[in-house]
Amino acid sequence: MESFNKKDLNNLQTEILEISKSLDLEGKKQRISELEEETSNPDLWKDQSNAKSILKEIEGLKKITEKSNTLKQEISTLLELGDESTIGLLEDYQKLKDEVEDFKKYQFLSHQYDESDAILSIHAGQGGTEANDWTEMLLRMYTRYCDNQGWKVEVLHIIKGNETGISTVTLNIDGSYAYGLLKKEHGTHRLVRLSPYNAQNLRQTSFAGVEVIPEIKKVDTNLDIPENDIEFKAVRSGGPGGQSVNKTSSAVQITHIPTGIVVNSSQERSQAQNRENAMSILKAKLWLIKEQEHKSEISEIKGEYKKASWGNQIRNYILHPYKLVKDLRTGVESNNPESVLDGNLSTFIEAEIRIQ
Repeated sequence: MESFNKKDLNNLQTEILEISKSLDLEGKKQRISELEEETSNPDLWKDQSNAKSILKEIEGLKKITEKSNTLKQEISTLLELGDESTIGLLEDYQKLKDEVEDFKKYQFLSHQYDESDAILSIHAGQGGTEANDWTEMLLRMYTRYCDNQGWKVEVLHIIKGNETGISTVTLNIDGSYAYGLLKKEHGTHRLVRLSPYNAQNLRQTSFAGVEVIPEIKKVDTNLDIPENDIEFKAVRSGGPGGQSVNKTSSAVQITHIPTGIVVNSSQERSQAQNRENAMSILKAKLWLIKEQEHKSEISEIKGEYKKASWGNQIRNYILHPYKLVKDLRTGVESNNPESVLDGNLSTFIEAEIRIQ
């Protein structure tokens, strides 16, 4: 684009106003006022977890309302300058246009729990050492993406591979809209490369499954799990581990008997905290199944729970004989897999969230 005019600015202003209206910013401002009033109650701070949750909700709401106000102010400034000096202002206009396009993503993040933290697990598929190495590569990719977003990442459970890499890892990702942005990373990720682990240096295909669920902390009556549906065990962490794995019996394993879902938490020194983490993961898994199967109550979910099959492939990462990362749902591609594996996922993720 070599120039812009007042009509372009008016169109951009209309677009900002329409996005803001669809996001119910007035409702969000009212919610901020209500929550800030709650924070003035000294009793709130007796429950640190609840207080933290309220402060985080305020932060997330303010992020959207303040961004909307900033965009409106920037477009007003450009409109005041009129059509003169457009060459000098072209860069400002293009930057503003890109910011409005980025702001649009919040229109697609209005589902239940989209604003929540995320629990992301990566499981090695068949392939032994190769698959374990691929799982560790994905762990690095997601950790770097989260760092770029300014999110906090905490390892809840990890089992190292027998020789190298990781067999399975579960992360808690603390960040505004973490679940909404990451939820469609759920599925099978396929890597094709020359193997660094065999003497013939043959081309190797590896698979890893990624599971993304929301962290559910607040009481939800539809997520009540009867105690007699739960089997609880104190366990020791498995695998070679190393210093990063808690090998005391504070690690826990919880099995949901009706579905066969098994969850683990091992990173905390407190068994009570590990149990709380594991129950949070279990609730989120059951909620996801309930949503996918259109069940009204958790009690309706019966039978063996089956994870997404390896046929549920969402993205290919090809390092040989050519370089390409391709998302099979959106068609988004990159000829720079090194950059993608370095955490530069925004182009892929922002295309995914527009899939309804």
